[in-house]
Amino acid sequence: MFPSIDDVVERFRAHQYLCSRNVATVVFLASKLRRPILVEGPAGVGKTDLGQTLARSVGVELVRLQCYEGLDETKALYEWEYAKQLLYTQILKDKIGEVLAGTGGLRESVERLTTQEDVFFSERFLLSRPLLKVIREGGVQVLLIDEIDKADPEFEAFLLEFLSDFQVSVPEIGTFKAKERPLVILTSNNTRELSDALKRRCLHLFLDFPEEAMETEIVRMKVPEAGPLLTRQVVKMVHGLREMDLKKVPSISEALDWARALALLNVGALDDAIVRDTLGLVLKHEVDVKKAREQIPRLVSRLPSAAGGAE
Repeated sequence: MFPSIDDVVERFRAHQYLCSRNVATVVFLASKLRRPILVEGPAGVGKTDLGQTLARSVGVELVRLQCYEGLDETKALYEWEYAKQLLYTQILKDKIGEVLAGTGGLRESVERLTTQEDVFFSERFLLSRPLLKVIREGGVQVLLIDEIDKADPEFEAFLLEFLSDFQVSVPEIGTFKAKERPLVILTSNNTRELSDALKRRCLHLFLDFPEEAMETEIVRMKVPEAGPLLTRQVVKMVHGLREMDLKKVPSISEALDWARALALLNVGALDDAIVRDTLGLVLKHEVDVKKAREQIPRLVSRLPSAAGGAE
């Protein structure tokens, strides 16, 4: 899959994901050991992108389970296509009459139908949800369990067994077991503490906001239409905003959105006016916008100039 750590770096870069040596090492080890990766960190640092890029790098479709409060194993595993079962029942009602011919009452009819229930509770009526899907499809699969911290602790407890055995039991059919353990990425924004049991089953990776040099390279790669000076200035401004006491500091994705918008406006360099007019693109709470506006002259004065230094 990945012959080396350098291969991880190169393949990820080919899909426009710049990863550090640390990230590449964890991905490489996870692919060899077939251990899940628990990726923690603030929102917008590329945790979900990591799973998406991993799938693209190994040439498979990503299977994604988005977690939320109230998610249970039924929604994550499988469900029966009852409408399809009902349709088949209507089509085959004459045959059902033949099956029940000669029965002497309700009890005997039910017992007769019970012998045929495997016709309607079979794989043709089984609708796979993400967890069962990665097991049934076979081969190398990449499963992204996104924002596991939003799910209830009960669902997290259920995942412990799944991540240990990678098998699912369907009472009406039997047990499905993965022929090959999938590559699993779990992400968390740290909105609640995850259990030690879950962490023990995973390789741990913490993603934080990148340093200026790395983020500049990310913006340059993903928003090539933004000029070199504008790219450096956007990153410098975003890092300055992150140093402030804000309700929500700007993420990498918001820095990219800002750079794209400024390039669309044909902005070559930032000044007080353009920052003031577009600040709402990078800060998502009015209280943060108001606080940042007071600091715009100071932040703009620190921006790099065309010569490459700070004014």
